[in-house]
Amino acid sequence: MKHLITRTAALLALFLLLPSTAQSRQADPPEKPNILLIFIDDMGWPAVSALGNEHVTTTNIDRIANEGMLFTDAYVNPQCTPSRASLLTGQHTARTRFWHVVGRYGYPYMRLDEPPYEENLSREAYTLAEMMQDNGYRTAINGKWHLHTWGSRYPDPDGYYTYLFEKANPFYGWDYNTIPENMQYHQQGDKGVDFLTDEAIGFMDQSSDQPFFIYLSHHTIHGPVLAPGKLIKKYLRKGYPEEGVHNATYLAAIEHMDNSVGRILDHMDQSGLAENTMVIFLTDNGGVDMEFSNAPLRYGKGSMYEGGMRVPMMVRWPGKIDAGAVCNTPVHAIDIYPTLLEIGGKRMEQEWILDGTSIVPLLTESGEIGRETLYWYMPLYDAAWGATPCAVIREGDYKLIEFFGDYCDREDDWKYIPQGRTELYNLSDDIGEKNDLAANMPELTSRLRDELYAWISEMDAPLPILNKRYDPGRTWERTRYPLNFRPIVEHPLPDITLPADSDFSFTIDPDTFREYDDESLTWFVCMEGGEVLPHWMSFDAEHFRFSGKPQGPGDHVIEIKVLDPQGASAIDQFTINFN
Repeated sequence: MKHLITRTAALLALFLLLPSTAQSRQADPPEKPNILLIFIDDMGWPAVSALGNEHVTTTNIDRIANEGMLFTDAYVNPQCTPSRASLLTGQHTARTRFWHVVGRYGYPYMRLDEPPYEENLSREAYTLAEMMQDNGYRTAINGKWHLHTWGSRYPDPDGYYTYLFEKANPFYGWDYNTIPENMQYHQQGDKGVDFLTDEAIGFMDQSSDQPFFIYLSHHTIHGPVLAPGKLIKKYLRKGYPEEGVHNATYLAAIEHMDNSVGRILDHMDQSGLAENTMVIFLTDNGGVDMEFSNAPLRYGKGSMYEGGMRVPMMVRWPGKIDAGAVCNTPVHAIDIYPTLLEIGGKRMEQEWILDGTSIVPLLTESGEIGRETLYWYMPLYDAAWGATPCAVIREGDYKLIEFFGDYCDREDDWKYIPQGRTELYNLSDDIGEKNDLAANMPELTSRLRDELYAWISEMDAPLPILNKRYDPGRTWERTRYPLNFRPIVEHPLPDITLPADSDFSFTIDPDTFREYDDESLTWFVCMEGGEVLPHWMSFDAEHFRFSGKPQGPGDHVIEIKVLDPQGASAIDQFTINFN
């Protein structure tokens, strides 16, 4: 296993000198803060009034910033699973291989082959929650998980979209896990906002004997967007539409979420927890710009532009963060892990690479973090957001986007362009990324591009390659069954006519069946209905060859079935006519 990497050599030395976990827990200082991490789904940067929302006043969310620090340049990954993996591991997607939403889907006919990606968080991962446990914290996850694939490919997973299974708690560092009675609660009522809020409050009240770490992972404001009817009517009366951008339900969902944050903050005040609890508010990616404008940022969820990856973040830490502080230094979700490591006790019981940097100096305004550059690796396709394989580097105010082999021009009716492209923006005076500087600043563009590829190489991340199945007529055709891949009948088998009175031998195209990741396939050949081949006919699976001598004229329907390693299958038939 690779050695632990942190940004400060002195911090690493401190880890090595600390005593065992048991000794550490006995010596936990009483001032060690509780941690409440509120993670919202699909809520964009300008969806809080502190960052420009003119449609909903998010009084309670803003309260965290007003009593703590607002981060203007906070980043995550553009989609859910990648951000959650980075948050809980402290690692870039280029290292975790979680750059793609799970369960599995893809686009097998695009110009590039997306590299294989992880579908399940490994039990060997040393998660943020495990680290907090090792520092004497009692941990809870309330809500969305979305770091395991389920279905036919993985019949015994550790988790589901809505929650981590209770059996898996010890492997990922949780003392308590909200287990819903209804697995579809995130698509009903208020998407579980009140339910999960109650769960978090209840855990706080039961954790008086040791500090707590709560990961409150909401489903709202992800689609289907739902909210209490009373609040929806409020915004309809104000004149907001039933559908489209800034629709009444979406705005009501934001207000409902804000009210839930207020309930937690009020409870902490009333119970005396507020003074020794750090509250972090963060979202997993930008908002869906078809429902809420992310202006002045460009586009929204799933995008490599600012609207997809810059999000609201604020932190309250009484006695440590001055009220009303504002930080313009770029930070990333991978920084949460090393930050809580420093705050919570500086103990790591396992070797684990951390790509993030502790932002404690920013929170306490005691110094800088000594990092100039942020990176993103997103070698995936997703038609919903016009995403094509790319990587991003931000250094200072400059942001470079490298499209590896194709891109989607949303300004030109989502036109697909099968060629690479490099873009450069100065975010200090062009937050909307409207003015591409790549052609005007070739030296800077070349340097940043080289740095980006050097980082990808350092991460040992696989680059996408040209796809030998590229088909311009099927570019955005998606493979999914129903949540996962299955083998593809690439070339339907043609019927064959052969003489009935002589030996025969013929081969079939080995590319008849393909699997998106080119996984090995197991072939089964039989007659229609599952009957075995007649004794006079044989099939050589190594050379894809049928041979034999017919026993007279007649039609024989041959059925071929293939299975991938996880059991997903595809079937095709053809007829041999002997005459």
